[in-house]
Amino acid sequence: MIYLDNSATTLKKPDAVIEAVTDALMQLGNSGRGVHEDSLKSSEVLFHARQVLCQLFNGELTKQLVFTSGATESLNLAIDGLHTGKDHVITTALEHNSVLRPLYRLQSEKGLELTVIPADKQGKLDYTDFEKAVQCNTKSIIVTHASNVTGNVMDLAKVRDVCQNYGLYFVVDASQSAGILPIDVQKMGIDLLCFTGHKGLYGPQGTGGLYVRPGISLRPLKVGGSGIDTFNPQHPALFPTALEAGTLNSHGIAGLAAGVDYLLAETLEKLNQKISALTRLFYQEAAKLDEVILYGDFSDKQRCPIVALNIGQRDSAEISDLLAYEYGIATRSGGHCAPLMHEALGTKEQGVVRFSFSSFTTETEIREALDALQKISQKE
Repeated sequence: MIYLDNSATTLKKPDAVIEAVTDALMQLGNSGRGVHEDSLKSSEVLFHARQVLCQLFNGELTKQLVFTSGATESLNLAIDGLHTGKDHVITTALEHNSVLRPLYRLQSEKGLELTVIPADKQGKLDYTDFEKAVQCNTKSIIVTHASNVTGNVMDLAKVRDVCQNYGLYFVVDASQSAGILPIDVQKMGIDLLCFTGHKGLYGPQGTGGLYVRPGISLRPLKVGGSGIDTFNPQHPALFPTALEAGTLNSHGIAGLAAGVDYLLAETLEKLNQKISALTRLFYQEAAKLDEVILYGDFSDKQRCPIVALNIGQRDSAEISDLLAYEYGIATRSGGHCAPLMHEALGTKEQGVVRFSFSSFTTETEIREALDALQKISQKE
């Protein structure tokens, strides 16, 4: 199998990630639930993971890095924990359902006001729309760092400036960009950074987190056991415990930390040079094929390693199935949990075939995928 579905999850992981999870399964107890060696080992792993993630994102305090099951939980925590029914939120048509559905639920159940900035047929935004959308009760702007459909990267600096000018919270979904693009929460003015572990960070599924700027408090999604302050009827308010009720996925987080260690050692710059070159090669050669329609803006050099396409009017699921079962190439077709993006692209009914690459993708695999596309495009 040629695996080109890395935006869904990275299948090929650094060896150190697999070793870390295996070791953790054999050695780690429950962090914060004892003073014996196995419990302390778990606490050390969690602390190291917070440290390297804060290093990667330039977070101010390691305790502000909260672990979750992934970006979906992080976004629900950020959105539900920050807003009330009296608030107005600005978001975009680029967003994943992990942003849209929590907002829609607050809209229908509590009366949250919502403005969605539209995208054009290339999946691009008009950034002047953000300032125009600000109201007296606007509380936050919530945006994806990069589209999971097109790979287009948001100009976060322009959104940050609007947030700072109007005193709004800046919430960023880094599901596609964490581990791919440089993220500096302090320089970028990000108040809440939501990320998943199983994509660009090369960690296991079921891992992720939320970085919360110091000074911001959130209502927790869940409360319960914390390992401390047992006789207090209220859940502890100190970070990170305030947002981490229950037993953490220490085994998975051990693998996540190993993935981040790999990124820091190899450097994002070096890895991204390779991935960007492969993405550009695939895009340029695919553009030459008959009937191939490409989506997104490739004029911007900074983008995520995604190429979305269709072959004529053929259903994207048909093309993805042919790639998988006749050529052994894994892609993803359909709507990608981003309904408004597909409405903007005009692909609501057809969907798109998404090719997504990682630092483990090879040029040989790229060329085999292009050869398969060519053969499919020539068939009726």
